[in-house]
Amino acid sequence: MDFPSFGFAKRGLMEFPKFRRREILKVSLASLGTMCARKLAFAWRMETVEKKDSDRKERRMEIKRVGSQPSVKGPSEWFTGTVRIDPLFTAPDPALVAGASVTFEPGARTAWHTHPLGQTLVVTAGCGWAQRQGGPVEEIHPGDVIWIAPNEKHWHGATPSTAMTHIAIQERKDGKMVDWMEHVSDEQYRK
Repeated sequence: MDFPSFGFAKRGLMEFPKFRRREILKVSLASLGTMCARKLAFAWRMETVEKKDSDRKERRMEIKRVGSQPSVKGPSEWFTGTVRIDPLFTAPDPALVAGASVTFEPGARTAWHTHPLGQTLVVTAGCGWAQRQGGPVEEIHPGDVIWIAPNEKHWHGATPSTAMTHIAIQERKDGKMVDWMEHVSDEQYRK
């Protein structure tokens, strides 16, 4: 192949006029600089990938096996009646979310309380009641999902004749997930 303007195929670098040698050297140095920059970028990317891999190893998937976390009795300061709490998860920092399965025997219920970032309840068994302050008592059934707004005073529990289980999901704010208040009286409960 013949390059009429430079004659690369026929002549060596030293045979070019001086101004052409400078141009070729500039192009060669620029190519060398680009190649070095690419190698540095590649090395940086590899270091970043290795760092991300080590971070992933530190933040690996966790499986909490059924039965690996003991059930606890709901404390009488927070509940009326027989309540069993089965911890499900507390996500590690920086996550804020935690969840538990809570089973209320007939007539059992929470005390009035609020959550700084709200709460979601997912009813999984039985029949229960939930009420926000100033609102009616609502009947809740398996499959129902209840959202309680941040700082909304409320209670929830079983009906007088049927047990109820729900999954409770809430988040921490400044280390706190719930503010417990006074017990729901029998009169309030039976309304």
